[in-house]
This record gives sequence, C-alpha cells and structure tokens, in this order.
Amino acid sequence: MLLREITQSLDEKQIWGRRGKDVVRKFRCTVGKRKGRIVAKIAQCFAAPNVKAKIRMKRTRAKLGAKMMRKRNKTMRTNPASIRVQALNKASRSTTKAPKRGMKPFKPKRVKSTRKK
Repeated sequence: MLLREITQSLDEKQIWGRRGKDVVRKFRCTVGKRKGRIVAKIAQCFAAPNVKAKIRMKRTRAKLGAKMMRKRNKTMRTNPASIRVQALNKASRSTTKAPKRGMKPFKPKRVKSTRKK
C-alpha cells in the first residue's frame, strides 16, 4: 500500500473484501472503464483492459455461468470470511439515503363518484 493512497482524498469508496479466507481492504471504482468494479488497488481502476482475459471470461461465463453463480451463492452463505465481509460492509454503509432523482412521488388517480346528485 502506498502512503498517498491513505493521505489523498479518494473518490474511490473503501470497502472490505476477501482474499481466500482473509478479510482485506478493497476499493470500488467510481470512474473509468472499471466503474462499479471492486479492485485491490486504486491504480487498477485506470489500468488498460486486458482484451484476451475479457474474451476468455466471456466464453467461460457462457458455458458455466449458472454453475458459477450457484457455487458463489453457496460460498457467500457458508464461508465465515464472506459472512464477516458482509457484516463489515453493512456496518460502514451510511444510514441516511439520498432521494432518488427522476422519481415522481406517487399520487393516486382521482376517481369520479358514481353517486347521483
């Protein structure tokens, strides 16, 4: 870890992740090609994409996507490190939520009464 990663004001959000059975600090990219992705180092947010690995992963997901997802879901439910990471990330989340933009408040439509005057 570099000193400037700690002292600099970061746009990247710090989160917790796991490496094997260990709980480690990771970052969620907020800008760049890897926006939204969780990476180990902030520098990875701005690194050039590895096209060969991207194509290989696309093929693997096409073949084994559902199987990979079932295995991952089981790991997330049972692995103690995964459970710890979920608890740490939930605790660090802010309690106040910003209002969603573009959403209009729900107003029920007025119904004309069928009563005769």
